[in-house]
Amino acid sequence: VTVPHAQLSSAALEALLEEFITREGTDYGLVEHTLEQKKTSVHAQLERGHVLIVFDPESESVTLLRREELASAAAEGDSYVEDDSCPRAEPDPVR
Repeated sequence: VTVPHAQLSSAALEALLEEFITREGTDYGLVEHTLEQKKTSVHAQLERGHVLIVFDPESESVTLLRREELASAAAEGDSYVEDDSCPRAEPDPVR
């Protein structure tokens, strides 16, 4: 189930972004970026519609997913994809 980011409170969105970014300890390349820079980058991707917030009722979990990966996830029967949602994604490096 896709959840529009505008429907979340500022505090909930902030917590979701922070949890997602720190979830896997992702390396952002040669240049080190602050947590705030990473949150700004992911938030911009949400604003542009490149990344979506997806709730999986089966596991009762929330994640951020890239729109362009929808077709492969749907073909694989990913539990996050029920209709026009998209599969799990890693945050992009801050540029």
